[in-house]
Amino acid sequence: MTRQTSVLYDVPGPRQRRITLISSLVATVVLLIGAYFLIYLPLDDKGQLSMELWGPLVDPSNENFSQVWDRIGLGFKNTLIAAALAILASLVVGTLLAVLRIQLKSLTRRRFTGAATPVAYLLRGLSSLLSAVTRVCVEVFRGLPVVLTIFFVARGFPEFGLYFDNLWYLVIGLTIYNSVVIAEILRSGMEGLPGGQAEAAAAIGLSPAQITRMILLPQSFRIMLPALISQLVVVLKDTSLGFIISYEETLNIGKQIIGVLGNPIPVYVVIAVLFIAVNYSLSKLAQYVQRRLSRGRKTAGIATDHLPPAALMSQAEGGGGGGGI
Repeated sequence: MTRQTSVLYDVPGPRQRRITLISSLVATVVLLIGAYFLIYLPLDDKGQLSMELWGPLVDPSNENFSQVWDRIGLGFKNTLIAAALAILASLVVGTLLAVLRIQLKSLTRRRFTGAATPVAYLLRGLSSLLSAVTRVCVEVFRGLPVVLTIFFVARGFPEFGLYFDNLWYLVIGLTIYNSVVIAEILRSGMEGLPGGQAEAAAAIGLSPAQITRMILLPQSFRIMLPALISQLVVVLKDTSLGFIISYEETLNIGKQIIGVLGNPIPVYVVIAVLFIAVNYSLSKLAQYVQRRLSRGRKTAGIATDHLPPAALMSQAEGGGGGGGI
């Protein structure tokens, strides 16, 4: 396998690599010096780095240490529960909505030649109407700020006699917003695939639903995985908006701790580190899944390339008899 080089820029030589290394070191030193004079010294002068403020978070011997971390642990647990439920619901609803939009779009192009003329016009009109309704819903919920969606859910559902815990109001609000975003990600992924795949599947007798489920949707998940992971990170961060409905997630409990101890910088630094750790783990998980999927495709391609022509013909005939692609 030949080694590929980029055609967009030249590979840097030894001199350019030395310049890049020296520039990076100088920039790092400048940043550290700037952080010392612009961040550390002002905070130290105002007493924000004293153990009186940091002790409840970093000193196990502090009388408030266990209580503070019990509260932070409870908030972080509530955050993860809300995020997990919202992520699962958003993926399910978003996938169904993406499939629905793709199916409605294909139905609007059908002529329904097998039905009577009035029925055919009725079916085409109904398909166009449903397609327009789903498109309007997607644009409306995608355009609303997620904080308003959560607020309307928490205040609107009780007006119709639907009473839930604050957790479920938060999950429903996050699901409404993020499911339409995920639906658009998957829909764009499916529509961006080569049209010949769907045509070939239709030529061997697969229905539009089978084409979407067996061919378009799996490829869309694989191609759009980075965008999906990014949106799941957004779901996790948006759980902090639960404070508007008094849900005790990490940020809300952090505010309660600050109200008692008066140490906003230490508390927010710890909470930021927790969120960064979880989001970084999700990003690394996405990279791992992408590598596994890419490795699997390359392995399958290499294995097929080494098959003799007779074996390829036999494999094609066996696959055609099973109705797959």
